[in-house]
Amino acid sequence: MKATLCVKEVMALKFTNSYLEDALSLFCYYKKLAEGAMTQVTDEQLFVALDIEANSIAVMVKHPAGNMKSRWTDFLSSDGEKPGRDRDVEFVDPPATRPELMDEWEAGWDCLLRTLESLTEEDLKRTITIRGEAHSVMQAINRQLAHYPYHVGQIVLLAKHFASEHWQTLSVARNKSAEFNRKVAAGEASQR
Repeated sequence: MKATLCVKEVMALKFTNSYLEDALSLFCYYKKLAEGAMTQVTDEQLFVALDIEANSIAVMVKHPAGNMKSRWTDFLSSDGEKPGRDRDVEFVDPPATRPELMDEWEAGWDCLLRTLESLTEEDLKRTITIRGEAHSVMQAINRQLAHYPYHVGQIVLLAKHFASEHWQTLSVARNKSAEFNRKVAAGEASQR
């Protein structure tokens, strides 16, 4: 299953006053960053942990995917921490192959993106619960906009470590800020 709600081609940032539209854009940006990092490592490197306390890229895929399925399924009508979720299991035994891992990743993102796209600005005023604690819909979205990029950063750091001198930058390349700024001003590039 492939989340199709994120535009793949590079586009300039679209100005919006819609919180939901901007949130969707940010989620897509971080999804793209993680995927760009994961394409730069070998299948074996996806499963390497740097030490006994560290998580592999595969674990940093499995955990957010599990979180997304729990948080975004029946988002407006049931607690975001589903009774069947076992968060601790998300940190062990990730899927054994890249395709299986990416299927799990896509399933989580598909759940998030489809739910977010279905929300209305009026829904932002509603109250939902996560672990029995009340959140406005906007608070719940912000909570996940802080959580998932945290793990995306871990994925990027590990991928950059493994790719080493072969790393292809995912944002503004070193010593290329002026060129990037020119492209942004011309509407040819955006970090999102």
